[in-house]
Amino acid sequence: MAISAAQVKELRQRTGCGMMECKKALTEADGDMEAAAEELRKSGLAKADKKAGRVAAEGVIIVEVSGDGKSAAMVEVNSETDFVAKKDEFQTFARAVAKRVLSDAPADVEALMALPLEDGGDSVEEARRGLIATIGENITVRRFVRRESASGSVASYLHGDRIGVLVDLDGGNNDLARDVAMHVAASKPVCVDEDGVPQDMLDKEKEIFSAQAAASGKPADIIEKMVTGRIRKFLGEITLVGQPFVKDPDQTVGKLLKGASASVNSFDRLELGEGVEK
Repeated sequence: MAISAAQVKELRQRTGCGMMECKKALTEADGDMEAAAEELRKSGLAKADKKAGRVAAEGVIIVEVSGDGKSAAMVEVNSETDFVAKKDEFQTFARAVAKRVLSDAPADVEALMALPLEDGGDSVEEARRGLIATIGENITVRRFVRRESASGSVASYLHGDRIGVLVDLDGGNNDLARDVAMHVAASKPVCVDEDGVPQDMLDKEKEIFSAQAAASGKPADIIEKMVTGRIRKFLGEITLVGQPFVKDPDQTVGKLLKGASASVNSFDRLELGEGVEK
């Protein structure tokens, strides 16, 4: 059966597959559009499964903020190459995923993948696998965070599409919130203040500092003061409120917030490909 260019074009628009793939599928289906589309779908899912083991460390960080500024979502969607990450289809998919996280607040990535990407449409997982078939690279929805402020607002900052930050701020204004989020992106604090420092991290640093101080041969009371001083310095380096403000290193972020009668409840920072074995 002769397959027309119009049939091939229609199937390409429906499936996003290449011209030769569409023509072959239509030929094998004797021109049956539905059968050809179904076969391409099955073939695409099989291709997606084969690509699942390939490393995807490029991609984008996407942020979506609610209209009232009370909640926000941030997702990392990965591809194998930066070239694919810039494609419109990939960007559209990533933005839709972030919007779904914002609207539905899924418990984890597994729950997110089962939700519809668009209302009434394919699930996020089905859309992801379909995109793999169209683009030809492994694509993953790696992680997300969703933040909702009970008493303040959620500010966001994106450094390109590779670093994203959400900050839950009480008080202050939009400029302050953005400045704090930008600082988090640049300085990578571990937590807001000393109360948030993981105990195992603190214990490890104390052990290292104590061993270093003991090696100096100084008296025990001097060693204790040395360790206390080094711990204080360490806490200033890793806590948001203790760090020198990136736009004005003469004051700490804590002093900046105090001057504006503001406080940070929490923050989240995602960096593209962080921790992925390449």
